[in-house]
Amino acid sequence: MAAGVELGFAAAAEGPGGAWRLRSAYFPSKVGGRPAWLGEAGLPGPAALRCGRCQQPCAFLLQLYAPLPHRPAAFHRTLFVFACRGAACYRLPGPRGPLCVFRNQLPRRNDTYPEEPPPEEPPPDPAPAPPRRLRCGAALCRVCGCLGPRACGRCRRAAYCGPEHQALDWRRGHRRACGKGDAFIGYSDSLPEHNEFLFPEYEILIEPEEPEFPADSNVDPDDEQGAADTSKGPKEQEELRATGSAGKK
Repeated sequence: MAAGVELGFAAAAEGPGGAWRLRSAYFPSKVGGRPAWLGEAGLPGPAALRCGRCQQPCAFLLQLYAPLPHRPAAFHRTLFVFACRGAACYRLPGPRGPLCVFRNQLPRRNDTYPEEPPPEEPPPDPAPAPPRRLRCGAALCRVCGCLGPRACGRCRRAAYCGPEHQALDWRRGHRRACGKGDAFIGYSDSLPEHNEFLFPEYEILIEPEEPEFPADSNVDPDDEQGAADTSKGPKEQEELRATGSAGKK
């Protein structure tokens, strides 16, 4: 039996507190913003996230939670897609393209998430801001949310994936706040929700595709005449059948 088809629809988070569903602990499917990493091991580094044509950093495009419960090692499984922001790269030839796709998976029993599904109700406290670091201590880029091995040379607190995003954040306000007392500590410990590098963030709502014909229908979907006949009343159907019989003689 063929697998069913599922459709995804991009939807804005409901209300100011709706972003809680887009955090890693709720196994989201989403478009834009920063990636909600599933696990912490084996994450792609800055070199793997550069466009194969212009060599600029790719932006996080979307992620899909696609678990395989029958495979113990992939009980939790998320696919991540990154895309170059340069339109010209989609027209240039070459063996490597402007898209990157990665898979992250975990068994049901792991060191990051409980075995039971997450609650469907919002948390009692406001949704936390995007994390600045992973639980293992690895820093995330302030601009894109990917691994950030590069640190600001002055304050050593702000992390970046490379010089491009360090320069972008410097222009956006890090230059004014860098190293300036308590105000800077609060600035560096939180990530701004949006910037011009990121795609707009939406939740992906997934629903099964409705079949064109009910499962108990006797109509052959490939039989256009049969499909037309079912929309007629009994008298009209009898007239159509008579016309069809006359045409076959």
